[in-house]
Amino acid sequence: MAYNSPTVAVVILNWNGRRWLEQFLPSVLQHSGEAELVVADNASTDDSISFLQQQYPQVKLIRFHENLGFCEGYNQALRQVEAIYYVLLNSDVEVTPGWLNPLVDLLEKNPSIAACQPKIKSFHQRTHFEYAGAAGGFLDAYGYPFCRGRLFDTLEEDKGQYDDITPVFWATGACLFIRASAYHEAGGLEQRFFAHMEEIDLCWRLQNLSYQIYYNGHSTVYHVGGGTLHKSNPRKTFLNFRNGAALLYKNLADDEVNKILYTRLVLDGVAATQFFLKGELKEVQAIWKAHRNFFADKSYWKEKRKENPVKKRTVQLTGWSQQSVVWQYFVKGKKEFPALNIPNGTALPA
Repeated sequence: MAYNSPTVAVVILNWNGRRWLEQFLPSVLQHSGEAELVVADNASTDDSISFLQQQYPQVKLIRFHENLGFCEGYNQALRQVEAIYYVLLNSDVEVTPGWLNPLVDLLEKNPSIAACQPKIKSFHQRTHFEYAGAAGGFLDAYGYPFCRGRLFDTLEEDKGQYDDITPVFWATGACLFIRASAYHEAGGLEQRFFAHMEEIDLCWRLQNLSYQIYYNGHSTVYHVGGGTLHKSNPRKTFLNFRNGAALLYKNLADDEVNKILYTRLVLDGVAATQFFLKGELKEVQAIWKAHRNFFADKSYWKEKRKENPVKKRTVQLTGWSQQSVVWQYFVKGKKEFPALNIPNGTALPA
């Protein structure tokens, strides 16, 4: 289909990412048709601003005077962008010819779908899926995220096994295509998360509002990953574990929240023990700080829980698996998504 600006706005949040802009902005400009391109800068201290002004004056630039983080940075930027659809695109993503068309078509034809993602492949190992999103996201029985094409650190080779269009629990924030109206209806990204798991929280709230989340394998992008925080960075560990607890507390139904949340906290303790046995004491400290921060902010999370009074039970949520993927992966040795035998939702015609 043909689309014209401002129907689609591709919004890149930047923080000291001049090298990524220089490397990947050309592909976005080349392959995004008439979509508006916006860069929102989180008070970068490198030369990102001067680079954009000199090399890409056609790109709309939004400047913040402090680093607002991924979540609030996008929230404030998107209040200044007029479009029917937003694409939240990481700066370290290479897009491909025609990448937007299948995503636009999917949402145009299906008003119940609020958000979707393309196939996310690894920039450095282009035959394989990439960690952050792969072929669409799921949650296991205790709220651990995993993906088609990626279980924990095991990445599948792309052999066309996920060239479909199918519902998922969450779509990756690395390349999140979303209706502007649904984004604002759901309240945008959770500011207190700062970064990490924010897209899962948003997609969960959208499901509770009776929207659907989809993966569309007819569009492909390549993601570097770890451009801001490497996966071994204790700050990332803190955010993942703190946000993981808050995610469950905010969104689980009343009759499920305590059982699932406290089981998850115990499993977090098992993870901390594993880090301790490997001598990774900074990771242990990050998990301890994450739990401490979550409980210290319990009153805040309690208020956020009240903001979304409708909470579906896990059996009513698309993409919530009733099995423990931690157990399946580490104990039973099931290293790839097909081995889990998770039933598909309502897939659309290819």
